[in-house]
Amino acid sequence: MLDSTPHPTPRKLILGSTSPYRRELLTRLRIPFDVAAPDVDETPNMSETPEQLACRLALAKAQAVASQFPACVVIGSDQVADLDGQALGKPGNHVRAVAQLQHMRGKTVVFQTAVAVVCLASGFSQVDLAKVKVKFRALTDEEIDTYLRLETPYDCAGSAKSEGLGIALLESIDNDDPTALVGLPLIRTCRMIQAAGVRVL
Repeated sequence: MLDSTPHPTPRKLILGSTSPYRRELLTRLRIPFDVAAPDVDETPNMSETPEQLACRLALAKAQAVASQFPACVVIGSDQVADLDGQALGKPGNHVRAVAQLQHMRGKTVVFQTAVAVVCLASGFSQVDLAKVKVKFRALTDEEIDTYLRLETPYDCAGSAKSEGLGIALLESIDNDDPTALVGLPLIRTCRMIQAAGVRVL
């Protein structure tokens, strides 16, 4: 028997991020979406934990884009590498990336990956956080330098791309969403955008 229940018109989806990694992840859901760059100051607040920083920035990015497209469902996301409560940002260059990996070798880093979904027209707003515990191997200086020159992950928090050669730097990964470490936790994202009015399946 056919389902005759009328479905509401699905809302347009926008990814509030210019990250190629998040764009690739969201593409996996096979849902049409647009991309818009959020204009957000990412400077941490004083006494702000890495977890609080990731959640605040994810929501701020979603809200910034939603203010331009109030009828749409907007996804914002942010990731902060957390080493013993200290936020590690994107290194930006080789020297800082070397210092980051030297600091993290042999240690467990928690990658705090926050996702926010906002639709101003419906008043929908949710934020969720995926924690990924990553144990780095006791890397030598030569291994660090070789890796960085091969993959140049200077735009990645924590100076490593786990979806690429960076996996060779790691001893273990502990999380409940395999996409969270790359930058967008799709399990949480699916749940949130469906609640906001976007059909996934």
